[in-house]
Amino acid sequence: MAEFIVGRTANDVWRKAASMLLQQKDAVEGRTGDVFEILHSFITIEEPRQKWICDRVPPVSIAYALAELVWIMNGEDCSDVINFFNPQLEKFAGRAKFYHGAYGKRIRSHYGFDQLEKAYYALQNVPESRQVVIQIYDTKKDFPIDNGKPRDDDIPCNICSMLKVRQGKLEWSQIMRSNDVLLGMPYNFIQFTGLQEILAGWLELDIGTYNHYSDSLHLYNRDISKVGIAEETSLENDDSLSLCKEETEKIFKEIYKRMKSLTFSPTIESDIYSLAQLDSGYNAYNNMMLIIASYVAKKKQNDDLATELMKECTNKVYVAMWNRWIDRKRK
Repeated sequence: MAEFIVGRTANDVWRKAASMLLQQKDAVEGRTGDVFEILHSFITIEEPRQKWICDRVPPVSIAYALAELVWIMNGEDCSDVINFFNPQLEKFAGRAKFYHGAYGKRIRSHYGFDQLEKAYYALQNVPESRQVVIQIYDTKKDFPIDNGKPRDDDIPCNICSMLKVRQGKLEWSQIMRSNDVLLGMPYNFIQFTGLQEILAGWLELDIGTYNHYSDSLHLYNRDISKVGIAEETSLENDDSLSLCKEETEKIFKEIYKRMKSLTFSPTIESDIYSLAQLDSGYNAYNNMMLIIASYVAKKKQNDDLATELMKECTNKVYVAMWNRWIDRKRK
């Protein structure tokens, strides 16, 4: 039987979904452990720009979330860059130089063309189209082998995205075969509402609803003690990622170039500070770069520099999310 969850923000729907799973009494057997599961969940976020889940315990890593969006927009699959921002990732996606199911690669080049760009051209010319589908799951590469074992550790949980323009707004539907409410869902919302916001900017449209279908919404039994629902003060995200296509692509390439320098090059304090100063002309992207650089400063044990950079961030949601992530161990 289908479940329907609707909320204004990502935080609203995540709270409802997590509460439902925490109230489940009977676990079912999963591939890597017993899970509490809700089949066939339909989730709607009415205001997708409010993509940040503030109430998850443990707190979401905002630096990793933003770095991953940059990684996706650049069509990347190199594991070393994104692993720097989430050292735990290889435990779930496998230890490899390239991630098998990386969403950026799948969306922007895997099938021999850039699906995000093609979606832009198609909807720009025929806004009423019902045929724009961005395909992520590749049956030839992802379908289990004959004995049922996975072909790789990193099989995409996201199957496809379906895009429609209605009443001057870009509507986005995301189809998922599997969705972990603790580890996956918060970042999936950021990934695909981010793409929705970006593409809406290319098309000069408002943002419609974000609709998320999960065929298996679940929480592993082993994670029950790790997940909680906090009562944090919610803040409104005022930053907009919606710009014209040329400007967006240029900025994302520049941020990724700086990310790689921060990740691989020997960086002293002045280097990190300099790379943090994007000066793109858009606060939303400048704030993104500040968060990414603050993470690098923190990882290199330069807490004073991280604090200095965060003082320059004008996005109150980002600052609150950063502080919750920093405070996670003390709490």
